[in-house]
Amino acid sequence: MKTLKQLVLGAGILAGGLLSAQSADMNNMLKVGLLGGISTGGNTSANLGLDLSYQNLITPGFGLGIATGYNHYFGKNNTINGVTVDNNDFGVIPVAALFRIYPQQMGFYFGADLGYGFIVGDDKVAQNIDVNRPDGGFYIKPEIGYHNRDWNFFVQYNKTFTGDKGQIGDQKYNAGAIGVGFGYNIPLGK
Repeated sequence: MKTLKQLVLGAGILAGGLLSAQSADMNNMLKVGLLGGISTGGNTSANLGLDLSYQNLITPGFGLGIATGYNHYFGKNNTINGVTVDNNDFGVIPVAALFRIYPQQMGFYFGADLGYGFIVGDDKVAQNIDVNRPDGGFYIKPEIGYHNRDWNFFVQYNKTFTGDKGQIGDQKYNAGAIGVGFGYNIPLGK
């Protein structure tokens, strides 16, 4: 938990530095969004999340930034080798680099967030099985969507790779979902 606090503090300091270095034109923006999806694995059923990111348009068609947020995964019961497993809910807090490509001022765009996803919540994968959940792993969130000056509407896939940690029998630990979302762009500067 101490490492998580240090990482959040470091991300806050980095974000503060980036925000104070903003330009007077509207190439800098804060993005706030919501997303939801259907799980891609057996231990969860769905996810809901909040995105928060800072983006700087390096050119009119290419943006770089940092991204974080919170994704909540809803655990579901599963039967493994005749035993009912009561999987726990958990959350993922990503700390990632963001890139976006905007072919036009308004319309289609695509991009991804790449970084590390910290898994938080109950220390065990399931309430009735003594298997520790993973702490996190490589995080990826590709998205494709439509944008205008104020809004982004997108289809996304998010995944935190955990290897074989947290596996119970045939059930692999999954922190991934495919879904939809929207974001609001808050311009920084004049």
